[in-house]
Amino acid sequence: MTNVSAKRARGTLYLALRPFQVNPPTQFLNTPGGVTQITQIRREGASVIVNGDRRVECVTAPGGFGASTYDGGNIVAALRHGTLPLEDHVTDSFGYASAALSYPIDLAAGAQRVVDLVVPLGTRAAAAAAPTSRGMDAGRRGRARGVAPVARSDFVPAAGLRRRDRPHAARADRLHPGEPRRPRHPARVARAYERSWIRDGALTCSALLRVGHADQARAFLDWFGDYQFANGKVPCCVDHRGPDPVPENDSPGEYVYLVAETYRLTHDRAIAERHWPRVAAAVAYLDSLRRTRRTPEYQKEGQRQFYGLLTPSISHEGYSAKPMHSYWDDLFALRGFADAVFLAHVLGRAADEARIQGVRDEFARDLRASIETTMAVHKIDYVPGCADLGDFDATSTTIALSPVQAGRAVPEPALERTFEKYWSFFEDRRGGRADWDAFTPYEMRAIGSFVRLGRRDRANALLDWFMTFRRPPGFRAWAEVAGKDARTPRFIGDLPHTWVGSDFVRSVLDMIAYEREQDDALVLGAGIPESWLQGDGVRVRGLVTRWGALDFMARSDGRGSR
Repeated sequence: MTNVSAKRARGTLYLALRPFQVNPPTQFLNTPGGVTQITQIRREGASVIVNGDRRVECVTAPGGFGASTYDGGNIVAALRHGTLPLEDHVTDSFGYASAALSYPIDLAAGAQRVVDLVVPLGTRAAAAAAPTSRGMDAGRRGRARGVAPVARSDFVPAAGLRRRDRPHAARADRLHPGEPRRPRHPARVARAYERSWIRDGALTCSALLRVGHADQARAFLDWFGDYQFANGKVPCCVDHRGPDPVPENDSPGEYVYLVAETYRLTHDRAIAERHWPRVAAAVAYLDSLRRTRRTPEYQKEGQRQFYGLLTPSISHEGYSAKPMHSYWDDLFALRGFADAVFLAHVLGRAADEARIQGVRDEFARDLRASIETTMAVHKIDYVPGCADLGDFDATSTTIALSPVQAGRAVPEPALERTFEKYWSFFEDRRGGRADWDAFTPYEMRAIGSFVRLGRRDRANALLDWFMTFRRPPGFRAWAEVAGKDARTPRFIGDLPHTWVGSDFVRSVLDMIAYEREQDDALVLGAGIPESWLQGDGVRVRGLVTRWGALDFMARSDGRGSR
């Protein structure tokens, strides 16, 4: 609180605990939002215990506390009169107890005061270690909230993103629920999701690796790998019940990619050796899926677009009602086959390398033929989202550029047309010419796509626009769903959403530097805008690449960039 007036300000801050969830009714997934029951409230030292297993930790000691049952009346009425209920422990069989903390405020003109509380999302057991020291400093307060230290690498654009908006400000070094996280970890509870996906994990961990957090990536990889099924299938996700058997055929390729990427950016041979049996099993499982579509039946008219692809799955949320032959799955399978070849070579497994390379090459040919056939069947000129529908889905197609780097497996003119079409849509939406209500910030993957397509201007226009949809602004993070109108109630998924955050991190890191496999090149500064190069310019320290840590500086001297 800040006294912005020229006079002394006195009053009382009341913080009420009432039977209304932070989640509104629009947040319906897993934990229905809205009114909730409070049957018991009591104060216990510096804590307020709710329903016996939830708590609020008063880091700043309150001046007073009072609790009331439903029959005692609306606590807001008492607060309006500057009073608190007299009880410090109530039980309400009706389920609508309430309470309030009071903090006397006396601020001189221009003075500030901070009141700190810690509100763990978990149960009382999860909050047991929460700090209660009144004198906690800002760094310790951050750790109490589960915020990990900033990334080990650093990026400072003197005249671009503000310092707090640098890539690690999305806190990609936090393994959070709904994304790559151990669901059994008691101290972190998600608002909407309490499970970990290999899809989210592979891409988030790739961002972690690039900013120097290899230990977290290794730990996630080792933990998730234990849940592989006996037939080599990699589960889409894991929660407190164990691995999910739902068919999402992108998972094996994502797992193999993460093993290879961890090795590429750490040169940790032990992790490659430890995971090789699982990699081999995952590749064999993928091979078995594609072989079911390499039969004479799929050479017939009306079936040729499915020839050689993986079987249908629901890895794409848009296909959850009916499984589809999703190119998202096939592209990650291509990455998995290629990375299995790479790992076999690293480990000196020549026979495995030759065999899997044959599978990879055959699959790449089948994938390209399928895309071309699907385009002809549906009379389209862009890369479709799936072979069944010929749908437009540029956000999914981004993975053809990164991390898959599909090369000739995807027709280049169609890929370019896909992002031309996306750009037209983006301009219409940004300019108010398109009717739209909400979007998923996974779209930020397109920033990196335009960098890799050599369109710096478009990448930066996207970045500027997406930055305006971090809500609330002070969170400096994105929800899973972002609305045009910030005040319209809607389902937003988890907030912050780590996979979305990692899409931002990976795209901005691509603006700084990315590896181009087709010619084994490290491309520097392909997305850095001219404005960042003014003054002291851009400084990068410790960005992890396949060839080691990268440090560089770039600035404009008026005649060009240096």
